[in-house]
Amino acid sequence: MKPSPIKDEITFEDFAKVDIRVGTIINVDEVAKSDKLMKLTVDFGDHTRSILAGIKQERENPKEIEGKQALFVVNLPERKMAGEISQGMLFDIGYEDKLQPCLACPETKIPNGTKAG
Repeated sequence: MKPSPIKDEITFEDFAKVDIRVGTIINVDEVAKSDKLMKLTVDFGDHTRSILAGIKQERENPKEIEGKQALFVVNLPERKMAGEISQGMLFDIGYEDKLQPCLACPETKIPNGTKAG
């Protein structure tokens, strides 16, 4: 595999604006109007969010990630896709390099809502 090119340099202040948190994926549901999107219900400790992720065709069984902790970007504006609202973004690994994507996960179980970075 040849890694994708490194993106343009950003400042530390730019990076500090991105809020990445740990959440547990409670449910993974179909999005009826999409061939790619699945709706994740994610527990962030003090609240839950619906986050749409393009994992339907990336995994033989998208529901296999239910119950797993992963990293999510939580300070993006809400976005409507395929008739559903997404309240964040799954932070996964591999898609840009045309690999089978996998979750970015904490090494050990930690409290939902814990901030990365």
